[in-house]
Amino acid sequence: MADTGGHEPLRANYDDYYEDGPSEWRRLGAVDKADNIAALCRSLPHESILEIGAGDGSVLSRLADLDFGAKLFAVEISPSGVEVIQRRGIPRLVECRLFDGSRIPYETDAFDLAVLSHVVEHVEHPRQLLYEAARVAKHVFVEVPLEDISRRPEDYHPDRVGHINFYSRRTIRWLLQSCDLRVIEQITTNPSKGTYVHHGGRKGLLQYHVKQLLLNYAPGLAVKHFCYHESLVAAKITTT
Repeated sequence: MADTGGHEPLRANYDDYYEDGPSEWRRLGAVDKADNIAALCRSLPHESILEIGAGDGSVLSRLADLDFGAKLFAVEISPSGVEVIQRRGIPRLVECRLFDGSRIPYETDAFDLAVLSHVVEHVEHPRQLLYEAARVAKHVFVEVPLEDISRRPEDYHPDRVGHINFYSRRTIRWLLQSCDLRVIEQITTNPSKGTYVHHGGRKGLLQYHVKQLLLNYAPGLAVKHFCYHESLVAAKITTT
């Protein structure tokens, strides 16, 4: 595979990450993620879309179902992910490339929109990747889980999921702004009911309703103690 330029154990975690192919869990999650992309970016140019860290292609497949974007492109660090995406036959997918996790193999301003959906929490050098996203696209969409909460353990422990960066609503906004990106819109969402039921059955359904009620009526308290998803769309700041 291509050199990711990252720490070897982090890179190796993704080599065979998607070898089992598409999963129902990723499909359910992709519905929420793609819907958030469409909600925040519908009024912006989005004919050509690049998904950076496209995983198994579930988000791109959902965007195609929504008829969002005329030309879809993908780059992915995992060889198994690239293989799965290429086999899926996603409508309007022009190409999917393996990349090194930092340098995006496209020309400046090649796309209307770059998407990093649940990617920034995985990468060793998030600013480097965000600068690259802003280089190749006019607008950048980012979504992360809000995992910097009171219930996190004191110490970091690596796991198969591969999250190494943990954000709050404020810190993810600051991250984009520190990369010369102007945040246009930002929303906090609770994953859909179906994802909770799939993962936890009746207990998951109860968890969904509790979290949704908190988000509706006490959002500050909600994001302090529970994990939600934060979506932002930004434009690069240009100087004349």
